[in-house]
Amino acid sequence: METGVTVLVGIAIFVGIVGIVVPILPGAILSLAAILVWAIVERSAIGWVVFAIAVVLIGASQVVKYVVPERRLREAGVPRRSMIVGVLLGIVGFFVIPVVGMFVGFPIGVYLSELQRQRDHAAAWTSTKHALRQTGVSILIELVGTSLAAAVWLSAVLFIV
Repeated sequence: METGVTVLVGIAIFVGIVGIVVPILPGAILSLAAILVWAIVERSAIGWVVFAIAVVLIGASQVVKYVVPERRLREAGVPRRSMIVGVLLGIVGFFVIPVVGMFVGFPIGVYLSELQRQRDHAAAWTSTKHALRQTGVSILIELVGTSLAAAVWLSAVLFIV
């Protein structure tokens, strides 16, 4: 049974990592929950140490993924309101155009908000590019944190347990 659970946990971690890049699922949380299930089934100190390390890695990435891009967007002069409008249109786009709608709606929302604020196409487009770049940075930070947690789990499964 434990081998089956380990395989299912591995699949859930992988799906979680994919969910970070394709934001349909709460990827980092899914991966962390899978590692928790593994630690519960494992019933060893190593399992709980691996889970604690995963909590620290994923938790830190969740904080950093908001702090770093937010600061860079502020420095570039992109207001939080434009990001909120982008996220809202991204959510609408997700339902209007399944799978890719979020990737279409977010930049359109940021661009329209910035165009309304700045009244200049070039400036609005520059702000939109900054927002897209920092969104990519945010995704990359979360991906690295979750991948490191997955690597710790995989190392424990392959070499320790």
